[in-house]
Amino acid sequence: MDEKLLRKMILSCFRQYQHDADSVPLNEAEYEEFIREIMDKQASDPKADLYEIINDIVYEYLAN
Repeated sequence: MDEKLLRKMILSCFRQYQHDADSVPLNEAEYEEFIREIMDKQASDPKADLYEIINDIVYEYLAN
């Protein structure tokens, strides 16, 4: 899966939670971790909706 697309989708999800491009609290290592986690979850359940996976990961990150 294209990492640039996943980064844009992650950023878009953060925007839903009232963050803008400058206020997203992720550094490069965290983006990479998110992308790995997204790919792992999608590989383990290919029928899972990509948007839901990303939203769940971002929500979990913000809730902690």
